[in-house]
Amino acid sequence: MTRLLIGLSMGLAAMSPAAANSLVSAGPRPNIAGSSFSAAPVDEWNRLSRKDGKNVEIWTRDGDQLNKVTFFGGIPSGKPLVREIDKKRQPLPKVAADMLITDIPVMLESTYRIQYAVSQMDIDSQEPATLGGHKAIRFTYRFAREDDGVRRKGEAIGAFVGGKLYLVTYEAPALYFFDKDVEKYRKLAATLAL
Repeated sequence: MTRLLIGLSMGLAAMSPAAANSLVSAGPRPNIAGSSFSAAPVDEWNRLSRKDGKNVEIWTRDGDQLNKVTFFGGIPSGKPLVREIDKKRQPLPKVAADMLITDIPVMLESTYRIQYAVSQMDIDSQEPATLGGHKAIRFTYRFAREDDGVRRKGEAIGAFVGGKLYLVTYEAPALYFFDKDVEKYRKLAATLAL
């Protein structure tokens, strides 16, 4: 039994560096989410080691329950935004080659309702924008998950480039945390390039 515990402890210790989060320093940052996304943050962020999908990367300042920026980098046609938990019983919407940029908020909402058990979600605003010189949509939204009931606000910008979806979202609890870092997100979003 002692050998088993020692072996397990050593195995976990060896794995922990690979599972560690990493600091994102101010300055140029290429290949975000394994894609052509790049940015030049003016503030420090923490990149979470958690992977919600092949082309998904999450940054936070205070922990992903308090604030997070999620990069969906080049999601190809036929793939969902995030890794599906139950493909048979709860399939997620897939990116399609014929989607319009106005379909991006609806896809995000549908994904959240299925994957994260979001019971309430409202798209509050939508407006034309540019992302890395490409036509894009900027939108704001509010939602609450069934498991915690916390009201969260979000702001996002998304575009289709070369048949792939590029989307960046900022989310935080509506009370205090959203307003605390939304300007830092906007500064980051202003530096995005493809």
